Formats: sequence, structure tokens, C-alpha cells
Amino acid sequence: MATSSAHLSFLAGRFSSSERIVLLPHRREFRPRITRFRCSAGKSGFFTRLGRLIKEKAKSDVEKVFSGFSKTRENLAVIDELLLFWNLAETDRVLDELEEALLVSDFGPKITVRIVEKLREDILSGKLKSGSEIKDALKGSVLEMLAMKNSKTELQMGFRKPAVIMIVGVNGGGKTTSLGKLAHRFKNEGTKVLMAAGDTFRAAASDQLEIWAERTGCEIVVAEGEKAKAATVLSKAVKRGKEEGYDVVLCDTSGRLHTNYSLMEELIACKKAVGKVVSGAPNEILLVLDGNTGLNMLPQAREFNEVVGITGLILTKLDGSARGGCVVSVVEELGIPVKFIGVGEAVEDLQPFDPEAFVNAIFS
Repeated sequence: MATSSAHLSFLAGRFSSSERIVLLPHRREFRPRITRFRCSAGKSGFFTRLGRLIKEKAKSDVEKVFSGFSKTRENLAVIDELLLFWNLAETDRVLDELEEALLVSDFGPKITVRIVEKLREDILSGKLKSGSEIKDALKGSVLEMLAMKNSKTELQMGFRKPAVIMIVGVNGGGKTTSLGKLAHRFKNEGTKVLMAAGDTFRAAASDQLEIWAERTGCEIVVAEGEKAKAATVLSKAVKRGKEEGYDVVLCDTSGRLHTNYSLMEELIACKKAVGKVVSGAPNEILLVLDGNTGLNMLPQAREFNEVVGITGLILTKLDGSARGGCVVSVVEELGIPVKFIGVGEAVEDLQPFDPEAFVNAIFS
């Protein structure tokens, strides 16, 4: 110990006080870079910080979600009218009309029947004795469904840099736009983002993504030549991300119908290509679904999931739809968590999905 103390004293004497102070910021900068992307569930990292940020701005975020589901809320407003003067003698009539309201909002037959029958059972057993209690039980049933099968709403980023996220979906669903808005969220958290223009099938896709790259201040990798394969573009992007210390690589892919099997096979090639560069990649495969299609999105989601294994959903254009119940349907039917919802056209309107905020937004 004496030798160590003498050695430390000697080293201290080699530097002036000002020189010793310069070393401290360097140490402070270095530590967070080691753990920045330890972002799987339960670990501190990017989305843990984002979660804290959302809580701090909870009021504004809830208002965005609330306004985004205004059309669905209008559909379900009849429930408040039904329950306002509810009495036991009118139970069957009220529940029949409540069932119709849920079906119109695309909750789906199975979920709707389950909710209504549970309410009927609790009313007849005396557990629910007022309209307000029935409303609370309705909200509780929906929230319970979402909580059971939608537990991993945070992005699972793994432990290696770069984290790789593939965005897939049909044309017109908002796939490239969602990627751009997701990049905006990452950049706002000080994350180094690289985009990969893997949609080599649609001529204007690269141009659209380049506009988003410029808008968000991200770098982008595009195809070299007209006949470049998507898997090659994504592989090149992930290699660059790995070599140049990027935190996240966001990979666009060609929009395709779920019935086009040759293009669906291309997704498998893309998935394998990035996995060869970074072990365990892609960390997330997010399927973008158009909320205006309602329950028609289910066949799409099933097929994409069977081909590449979807890890999460982005539901877009919900602000223009009265079919907000499809959020519950897709989670219940497929067991795939909703990660983000699109509730407007602004760049900030891609919101991390919060089940409780969603339920409060559709049932005012």
C-alpha cells in the first residue's frame, strides 16, 4: 500500500491542477457510451430514458393520443348515453346496443362477445350496480386484454451496436413515413442513426427516404445501380453502422402484398443478410399496418409474422379512422405487441403505445 501511495503521489506531481481537471470530463463522457444501448427490458438505456421523457411530458402526449382517437370516441359515445339512465330491467337492451357500438369500432366479434358476456354476468350477480361501475368494468376489461398480450411495448434493442430495426409492410400503409418519424424520435435522444434504403422495388422510395434523412439529420445508404438487391443494401448499411459506430440502423424494405410470395421471400433474404453482419440482428422487425383497414389488417399481419417473425406493430392513420378497436383485436388475435401508433401527420405524432392512455382516449 505504501508503494501504491508513493506511486500515486509521483503521478500527481507530474501534472498541474489544471491538467488533472481536463481528464474528468473525458471519463464522464466515456462511461455512458459503454451502457448507452443496454436497452432490453429491465436494463437502463435509450428507451428507459425515453420512457422517463414521456412521463415528464405525459400531459402533451396523452392529449395527442386523445385527439387522435376522436372518431373512435364518437362511435363509442353512445355507451355513455346508454349507461346514463341504466336500470336492471333494461340490461339486455343496453348490452345489445353496447355490443353493436363495439363491433362498429372494430373490436371484432370474439372480443366483443367476451366483453359483453362478462359484463352481463357481473351485472346479474350484483357486482355492478350502476352505469359508472359498468363503464369502469368495460374499460378494465379492455385494458386487461392489452396488458396480458401487449407486455413488451418497448423496443428490444439488445446489447450490441448497432441495433438493427427492419420496417416491413404493404405499400401505402405509411412504412417509409413511420421509419422517418422513428428516426426523428431517436435523433431527439442524441442517438446516431443510419438509414438503409432497402426498398429497391419502388422507384421513388429512395428519394422519399433521402428527404427524411435530410429532414432528421441522419446519414443514409442507398442502392448502387438499378438492379441492386435489397439484401445487399441492408448488409452494406449494417456493415457501415458497425464500422462507424452508429447506434441504430433503420432498414426500409420494399412494400409488398402479403400474397406476393416472391417478395415475401426477399424479406427472409434481408433478415439473413443483416444477421450475418451483426449476431442477433435484426433486433426488431416492425410491421406497419394502416388503421383505416380495421380488421382487414389481420390476414396481412398473420402472413408477415409467419414469414419473418414480427416482433412488434406500428398502427398508422388511426386519427382518420373510427376503427380504433382494431388495436385491441390485433393484439388479442396475434399476441404481437403494438409498439407505436400514428395519430396524426406531424413528425411528433408517432407515439409509443400506452395501453392505459389508449383506453382513456377511446372511452372518454
